[in-house]
Amino acid sequence: MSEYEPSTYGDRIADAYDAWHQLPTDTDQTVEFLASLAGSGLVLELGIGTGRIALPLAARGLAVHGIDASDAMVARLRSKTHGDQIPVTMGDFAEVNTPDTYKLVYVVFNTFFALLTQEDQVRCMRNVAAHLSDGGVFVLEAFVPDLTRFNQRQRVAATHVGLDEVVLDVSVHRPETQRIDIQAVVIRGGEIKTYPVPIRYAWPSELDLMAQLAGLRLRERWGGWSREPYEGVGKHVSIYEHARDYSNS
Repeated sequence: MSEYEPSTYGDRIADAYDAWHQLPTDTDQTVEFLASLAGSGLVLELGIGTGRIALPLAARGLAVHGIDASDAMVARLRSKTHGDQIPVTMGDFAEVNTPDTYKLVYVVFNTFFALLTQEDQVRCMRNVAAHLSDGGVFVLEAFVPDLTRFNQRQRVAATHVGLDEVVLDVSVHRPETQRIDIQAVVIRGGEIKTYPVPIRYAWPSELDLMAQLAGLRLRERWGGWSREPYEGVGKHVSIYEHARDYSNS
């Protein structure tokens, strides 16, 4: 996927994203979890997209800002009720600078893995640390890698089969760089559409080390938004804070 850009995923999928059957069903729990950490401070979402999380947070009275690389995704956000009231900075969330500091910065639904190199992921952690206010936290939701999903470095799976629609997940795994090049292939009514989703996965322990390099530390790790115990499989919701906040406590 040599021509893939940070905006490619959003630009391709924006029209279908909100109806996408694979979207999480735990949005209410996600919003409740994040709101409990934000208090009355400023909030920043990395990869705000169409506002699945940002809009209900803003509806609670929180001041939510966003960063996104896709004009098409942000246009969908703007088309929704009150979506035009959320400030969004356009660009790569690993490097975009904003003038504010935030009580809460968050990235959900594996979006952190859209940064395709370890260097970019570390750079993002440092950028986040620079924009966290005193006592602020960074919340990251991501899957725990499961390499048994792949056979000979590849995978083809049907993720949805309907009367007039089939969705396939076609993936190539490159373990040497921890990269997976994915195409979601949608066959509907004789028409075929493809949605490229390359990612660079990282284990929780690697994320913790990236955070340490950025001056952050792991405060809590859960197995989901309802604060289920983390058991090392499935997904994790990790909360990071400034290491200095911990040393001063």
